[in-house]
Amino acid sequence: MSELPTAGRRVRESASEISELAMPMYANPHGSLFGGRVMHLVDTAAALAAMRHSRQTVVTASIDHMRFLVPIRIGEQVTCKASVNRVFTTSMEIGVKVLVENLRTGEIRHTSSAYLTFVAIDSEGQRLKLEQVVPETPDEIRRWEKAAERRQFRLEMKAKDKATPG
Repeated sequence: MSELPTAGRRVRESASEISELAMPMYANPHGSLFGGRVMHLVDTAAALAAMRHSRQTVVTASIDHMRFLVPIRIGEQVTCKASVNRVFTTSMEIGVKVLVENLRTGEIRHTSSAYLTFVAIDSEGQRLKLEQVVPETPDEIRRWEKAAERRQFRLEMKAKDKATPG
């Protein structure tokens, strides 16, 4: 395990949250929200967290797999909560949790989670070195530690992709 950073921006400083009403124009034939719409919201929430942390222009470098646990019905409120889990030299992992609220009953369900990698770039599109993120709570520390394992997996997958011909 790496030593936790003590200097940098706190995780809570990157936290972002977006919500929207699941509208009929985004419905699939089953009457639930298209998965692609959910992915759009996840990417947007993650970008906000990445920009809040880096205070720079950011781009999505990768999105880990997403599993849709329960459908989001039209007329429900979708909320994406995002924050920086860990910063590496020029990349950062953002965690996003998607919740849905039935506005009639008040029931809130966890519908999906995702991890995204973002990089901050300058006006020429070159990667910028990032300030560290400082985890403080037990959950933030756990996510910080697990982010290193996920990054290692991503790097292994990237190496396999490069080794596999076309």
